[in-house]
Order: sequence, then C-alpha cells, then structure tokens
Amino acid sequence: MKKMYVFISFLSFVLGCTSFQKDSQSGKVQELDKEMYTSFGASLNDATILTASDLHDVYNDMVVGDTIQLTLSSTVNSVCKSKGCWMKVNVNDSTEARVTFKDYGFFMPKDIENDTIIAQGKAFIAVSSVEDQKHFAEDAGKSEEEISQITQPERTYSFIADGVLLKN
Repeated sequence: MKKMYVFISFLSFVLGCTSFQKDSQSGKVQELDKEMYTSFGASLNDATILTASDLHDVYNDMVVGDTIQLTLSSTVNSVCKSKGCWMKVNVNDSTEARVTFKDYGFFMPKDIENDTIIAQGKAFIAVSSVEDQKHFAEDAGKSEEEISQITQPERTYSFIADGVLLKN
C-alpha cells in the first residue's frame, strides 16, 4: 500500500508539470497543439498526458475505491448511440475504460469511433451492476441476445471526465 501512495504522489507531481504529449511513434515529448482539437466540457489544464499503455499501468495498481486525477489520450472504441453520454476508450488490446462526463454536463458526438481524444478527470475502478451493464449495452445498440448474456457484476476501468478534446 505504501508503494501505491508513493506512486500516486509521483504521478501527481508529474501531472502538474506542463502541457506536453508523448509522441507514440517516436517516444519523444511534443507540445500539445490545442488548435487541432474540438473542446467539450471544462478546459483542460496543462498536464502530462498519459497514453493508453500508461493508463493500463495505472489501473493495474488500483483497487475498488482508489481514484486518481489524470489526463489521458486514447482511441474511442464506442460511444453511446442514444445521447453520446459515455464512450469506451482503448486501454490496451483487450481492455477498455468507460468514460462518462462530470454531472452529465456535456455529451460527445455519436460518430467518433476510432477518433483520438484527450480527457482530463478522475480514473477509478468500479463494479458495474448487471442492470447498469444491460443499460449500457442497450445504449450501444447490442442485440437482445447479447444483453441477455449479461448475468454477473463486472469490475470495470472507469473515468469521469471534466473536459475532453476531440482530435479534428
């Protein structure tokens, strides 16, 4: 547990630095050009942006009840087809995080699958009830057969975004 606190303290320090983003191809750090993005919700502050693989490492060190404030960059895998009130983003090849929006203060366009986003907010581990999972599956346009197969609560990577930048 002590290692977790040291890690969170270090990560908080790193996140408070500057508005730089790691270039995933070269591994270099580059300044974020906010003109290349459409903004939703609150303005993002200057913080280090974690990639999906960095986010996976953060989630792996968390348990239900832990939270951490951070900024992430990822690819959108799916979006609520009803209102745009949630999206799932890539964490790694087999894992996603569900992103919702603080106080339902804003929604995302419903056609942004495979687009890149930068989101700032709170990452945490949640246990999603069967009822919630079925609701999300309906919002995603899943078939009745797929929805009926949901029978157990599920541990999920979750994120509540204060603000999101959508790459143009």
